[in-house]
Amino acid sequence: MEVQHWTEKLDAYLDGELTPDEELAVRRHLRECATCAAEALERMQMKRAVHTAGMRFEPDAAFRARIRNTVAVRPRRPSWTWIPGLAVAAVALVAVALWTAHFRSHMREKHLVSELIDQHVSALAGTNPVDVVSSDRHTVKPWFEGKVPFTFDLPELQGTPFTLVGGRTAYINQSPAAELIFRLRQHQISAFLFQQRAASDGCTETGAKTELSFHVRQWSREGLCYVLVGDVGADDINQLAVLMKAPPG
Repeated sequence: MEVQHWTEKLDAYLDGELTPDEELAVRRHLRECATCAAEALERMQMKRAVHTAGMRFEPDAAFRARIRNTVAVRPRRPSWTWIPGLAVAAVALVAVALWTAHFRSHMREKHLVSELIDQHVSALAGTNPVDVVSSDRHTVKPWFEGKVPFTFDLPELQGTPFTLVGGRTAYINQSPAAELIFRLRQHQISAFLFQQRAASDGCTETGAKTELSFHVRQWSREGLCYVLVGDVGADDINQLAVLMKAPPG
């Protein structure tokens, strides 16, 4: 009965419909209950698939034919009065093409973020969330040598509220990535590092934003994408981003 009580709240939690106190209670329960965490992950994946399918748009042949007919079927006149109509149609075609390109780019970015959130939730739900357990950055960084095709620096955390838990290998669009786990109070934050070519449109610099009840922040540097995911506040995500962007000490 207790599990049923929490699973009944999962959809409202994933849709951001709970009160702050209820949302906090669900977050705490998911960190303690592997069954509910796995159920939350499954529902999140389903919501992502439905959202992607429902938002997909591709101009079909019939749409293009209607545009061509609109341009071609004009009464013949002994003047050049058809030029404004052609210009309007051309502008419409360009607008459709630009909108479609923007929409596809947005959906690819949403898909990438959803995939990273899934992996973050999987780490929280697993009994062994990291492959290398250490708070020493000089231990964690060398562990990734030979496992990912790039190098990176870890931030100096001494004197900050953040603690390095460890790391594990992950895969983004079939490309190897590093997932670092940080702890802030009773919360965990995943930092994903991977090559920009693994992201179809690269990594656009953003401030902290909310996706599926998690805060996400991303940026790129020296050919790598950095994405932070966690159920902490936006200020906390931004503070960790500042530390990770700082020159290595």
